Amino acid sequence: MLLSSVLLQAAAAGVGVSKLGAALGAGLAVIGAGLGIGRIGGSAMEAIARQPEASGDIRMNMIIAAALIEGVALLAVVVCLLVFFL
Repeated sequence: MLLSSVLLQAAAAGVGVSKLGAALGAGLAVIGAGLGIGRIGGSAMEAIARQPEASGDIRMNMIIAAALIEGVALLAVVVCLLVFFL
């Protein structure tokens, strides 16, 4: 219901639906990446608490996974911004 009213207002204002979709897509990409990295960090802290001797390996894998997620989120935001401005 709310989304349809937003789409109708955007169409009445002359804003393309693609620009509205790009803005929503960029926001969803950032929110998803934040939630994913938060879950990775929480799970890594639990794993380190259970096995402190493996903290180096766990930390390294956590940083690699967080970097990959952040890279994908940045790519999604760039694509959405390109759609929005071009």
